[in-house]
Amino acid sequence: MAPGRCFVAFLIDFFLMGGVETHPVYESLKPQRVYFQSRNFHNILHWQPGRACASNNNIYFVQYKMYGQRQWKNKEDCWGIQEFFCDLTNETSDIWEPYYGRVRTTSAGIHSGWTMTRRFTPWWETKIDPPLMNITQVNGSSLVILHAPNLPYRDQKGKNEPMENYYVLVYRVFVINNSLQTEQKVYEGIQRVVEIEALVHHKGSCVVADIYQPMLDRRSQRSEERCVEVP
Repeated sequence: MAPGRCFVAFLIDFFLMGGVETHPVYESLKPQRVYFQSRNFHNILHWQPGRACASNNNIYFVQYKMYGQRQWKNKEDCWGIQEFFCDLTNETSDIWEPYYGRVRTTSAGIHSGWTMTRRFTPWWETKIDPPLMNITQVNGSSLVILHAPNLPYRDQKGKNEPMENYYVLVYRVFVINNSLQTEQKVYEGIQRVVEIEALVHHKGSCVVADIYQPMLDRRSQRSEERCVEVP
């Protein structure tokens, strides 16, 4: 929908809803469902267009602040954009602190009010991806090597910070026998290199793994199956 048609749309909505006293025009432009989506501490603010115009022709402005701060800060990279998302990873890097984000719309010279997220704490709300997994054969056994997902942060030496710096991670490894349609948990613990002898007894066995966070009682999704044909 073109900007002019969008403007007409929210004017029609305005008059149908009964005028300024009951339904100000700018309320129809306010972004809807503003929320943070976080994976592995990549914290992305998302929103949907206001009721007046579900198009990508509106211009959006994003601000953020830490809980307890009085002043909102402009996110310069998301100031006057047409996308429905904004990366606030760097601005929310103190993962134990709670934050807020908010978004407003401008269309045809009309400014909406701000729509704010609920309180967002990265440590509590981020979702961890499944572990990356490699399998090698050593002395008749299979070594499963697990890696936690990458983080967006680096330490003072410029190295990637491990997920274990923030959580206790328990790795769980399962062997699936496709021919028998059975599944067996062969490991649960904090080690990232796991020796599996059971794999050599079954041709066409597959291995999957996930990560359990005891402090939050939360599990990642399972990794993709890695299947091994044992001669």
